[in-house]
Amino acid sequence: MLCKRILFFWCLVLNVLVAHAQDYQKEINDQVWKPFIESFNNLNAELFLSVHSKDLTRSPRDSKQILNWNEYLSDQKKQMSIMKGDGLKLAIELHFTERIANGRQAIDVGIYKTTVILKDGTSNSGYGRFHVVMRKENGVWKILVDTDSSEGHTIEENDFLAAKPM
Repeated sequence: MLCKRILFFWCLVLNVLVAHAQDYQKEINDQVWKPFIESFNNLNAELFLSVHSKDLTRSPRDSKQILNWNEYLSDQKKQMSIMKGDGLKLAIELHFTERIANGRQAIDVGIYKTTVILKDGTSNSGYGRFHVVMRKENGVWKILVDTDSSEGHTIEENDFLAAKPM
């Protein structure tokens, strides 16, 4: 009888933890990933950086860089301005392989698909793995650490499709 009560208690605790994790993921989706995708796809650098902490560490590992918030904002403004001027469009999609969250911190790992659409409508897609650490700042989730890599161009569409959409 005692074993059944202990088992019931642990099942109850696990259900509560899973429910909270799902609530955090919905908050993160709404506060970080949806505006991240919208701003990326619309080439809006200010909105894009608004989902990032001012304490940001950004590392696009393929280029062996480490950027802070100001450097990343400047870089994004420049790149997005050039793309707009060239009539290019961007589209990013995110799929997740691991999502861990508590009420203060979160880690999301996954595969992104970025598509560049040229003026003539032709497009080219690339893939990579991202690792993002987030924290709640004044009740709002923000990206604190953002790193990604194509891992030597070994990340492919099958990796993207195997991961879970938002």
